[in-house]
Amino acid sequence: MAVATDLMDRMPIVRSLKDFNQNSGTKLERLIFNNRLAVVVACVLVTLVLLFGAATKLTLNASFERMIPQSQPYIKNYLDNRAELRGLGNVLRIVVENTEGDIFDPKYQETLRKISDELFLTPGVDRAWVKSLWTPGVRWTEVTEEGFRGGPVMPESYDGSPKATDQLRLNIARSGIVGRFVGNDFKSSMIVVPLLDKDPATGQQIDYRALSRTLEENIRHRYEQDGSGTRIHMIGFAKLVGDLIEGLSQVMMYFAIAAAIAVAIIYFYTRCLRSTALVVACSVVAVVWQLGLVAFLGFELDPFSILVPFLIFAIGVSHGAQKMNGIMQDIGQGTHRLVAARYTFRRLFLAGMTALLADAVGFAVLMLIDIPVIKDLALSASMGVAVLIFTNLILLPVLLSYTGVSAGAAERSLQADQAESSGKGMAGLWSWLERFTERRWALGAVGVSLALAVIGFVVSLQLKIGDLDAGAPELRADSRYNKDNAYISGSYSLSSDQFAVIVKTPAEGCLNYQTLVEADRLAWNLQQLPGVQTTVFLGNAVRQITAGSNEGSPKWLTLARNQDVLNYGAQQASVNNPDLFNNDCSVMPVIAYLSDHRAETLSRVVDESARFAEANSTPEHQFLLAAGNAGIEAATNIVVHEANRTMLFYVYGVVILLCFITFRNWRAVVVAIVPLIVTSILCEALMVILGIGVKVATLPVIALGVGIGVDYALYLLSIQLAQQRAGASLAVAYKRSIQFTGKVVALVGITLAAGVVTWVWSPIKFQADMGILLTFMFVWNMVGALILIPALSHFLLDKPARSAQFSLSMLRTASR
Repeated sequence: MAVATDLMDRMPIVRSLKDFNQNSGTKLERLIFNNRLAVVVACVLVTLVLLFGAATKLTLNASFERMIPQSQPYIKNYLDNRAELRGLGNVLRIVVENTEGDIFDPKYQETLRKISDELFLTPGVDRAWVKSLWTPGVRWTEVTEEGFRGGPVMPESYDGSPKATDQLRLNIARSGIVGRFVGNDFKSSMIVVPLLDKDPATGQQIDYRALSRTLEENIRHRYEQDGSGTRIHMIGFAKLVGDLIEGLSQVMMYFAIAAAIAVAIIYFYTRCLRSTALVVACSVVAVVWQLGLVAFLGFELDPFSILVPFLIFAIGVSHGAQKMNGIMQDIGQGTHRLVAARYTFRRLFLAGMTALLADAVGFAVLMLIDIPVIKDLALSASMGVAVLIFTNLILLPVLLSYTGVSAGAAERSLQADQAESSGKGMAGLWSWLERFTERRWALGAVGVSLALAVIGFVVSLQLKIGDLDAGAPELRADSRYNKDNAYISGSYSLSSDQFAVIVKTPAEGCLNYQTLVEADRLAWNLQQLPGVQTTVFLGNAVRQITAGSNEGSPKWLTLARNQDVLNYGAQQASVNNPDLFNNDCSVMPVIAYLSDHRAETLSRVVDESARFAEANSTPEHQFLLAAGNAGIEAATNIVVHEANRTMLFYVYGVVILLCFITFRNWRAVVVAIVPLIVTSILCEALMVILGIGVKVATLPVIALGVGIGVDYALYLLSIQLAQQRAGASLAVAYKRSIQFTGKVVALVGITLAAGVVTWVWSPIKFQADMGILLTFMFVWNMVGALILIPALSHFLLDKPARSAQFSLSMLRTASR
């Protein structure tokens, strides 16, 4: 065997258990392998209990509140005043289009009435604030010689006759709702449906998957298929989440393909059905444990955390491959399967434990992000990695100690090692990699890496926070949701992207002249910004009513200083627009309608609003950011921006600490970490090139890449340093390390990449983005480890004296 020299000399071939000391090894090893049956029985019982929990208690849903950073000041302002800001939070916008005419067609109006009534009665809808042409809250107003006159836009006596239709046409014209509730081409109208946080009938959180299906089946499917020429367009958080959850069924197919690819890769490498089945089975057990723990702790799966089980499976398969490889090599030498399992446990348990802890850190550090759904993902994934310590570092070697590997697989492993020793097989690749321990090759590798890092860093400076595309970036541009969004944006003057500044005053304070003037200044300032379509607040309606009360004279199109005039204007405004202020006039939103929710647009609006609020807030009137879907997204972007570098600082800090505990050698730590840093920089550059912004969905990627990517270095360096400590030169030590673990390092990289690369075809775009970035990081971390570790070792770990400082505990574990 290629590594039979020092390392295997310390672990002699034992063909019979009579020749093996059962009390050798560490206390942990003896506890596990001297009680193998108890370990297996305990794992089976735990698996059955957690499988029952996962099957009976686990649910798939999402919560509006858990998707936002609740302790962020802007979000706290919104949540504190949410009851007064209906329509500026979780809102559905449903547009009913007449493809065969316009909205004045009686047949269309009958269809619109049925849809409006059905939505009004849908569970979870905040019925008092539903608005459509058929709800009394959508009104018209006009000034006559007798004073103001108005009423609901939909005539009370509407019967579809030409006279009633003409009245409806007139009411729409004088209501000012064209572009807001009626399409600019008069071919569609909008129904605005605010949602409650919980269903008042059951007290349970709104099930967005069920709501989305209700909308699809009872609204879209029914009314698009009834021959009425109607087309339905639906947007809003609830519909977006519903579409994401529905898209997961297709994602499951890609995950199944990824799992099949990973299994095929492992089997192709081992040609052993039983050991491949055990590796896969232990990884599946880890997923069952993770899902069971999630269920028992009362968590839900959501479109973000649904990715975790498949990452856990891929990580489990990759670590299992390492254990299987070691056992297969020992059995190929003739060692008894139980002894081979114990030998592999001794060599790789500490490195595997450290690697899994680093993986766990990559997940756990995500808890720094102040968004509940990401914290849930972090906790769920950390639990998943923790259970891998039991299922893949303990259970798998124990099971393999019973089954071993097939004789054919062991023979092929021995023949492959002998072929490599004689310069055949993979020996050419190992010899090529060994060259990077030489100065000329090492300088070239380090120089190229440095150049790539510098170029990547320059490109990464253009990395943006937030969304870079219009519509819902979580879904693909050709998704039904984004097509609906494009239609609504093109047919209506005011977009669905609302950014609201909350003006908070004492009771009746929003009618104060100075407060209205300051709010008017804010509205004007926002309206001058690129990307702001228009602004709406109470002062606009008061102006129009004041002018209307004075024969429509433009001289009166202003905010009067007379309090009675302001009070009258507000009273009249509340009839048609009750959402312009709350009941006691202590909360008044200034709403900016944005052309999009791109990062640059939100940044401009936030900067101007925050500057104005700081300069003009007083005890009499406070300007608080922010409400509206764009305001909530802006607050989320701020949290993501703050967490981005902090998260990397912590994940690298903990990974460095774990590496130092393992190696006890700062030079070895540098060798392990530098490839990760280069890959992280290049990943950010790739995000710029692909037009992917840093947001809730992509923020975890780099942390995960670092935590998982350090596995390669841990496995390679654990063997290399043991060999150097035993007296081998760097070239020999590295060659032996890649002969013993190098093939599996490459196998791990390929397996991990195969586990996520199929996400690229997911209908859920943020999953596709994560698939691209994780595949890149897994592959480049592998390549970087195989090339940069020997190159950096030439400069930092070339002399045995330098590597003599590494952990004695590591030595004992690796050499017993």
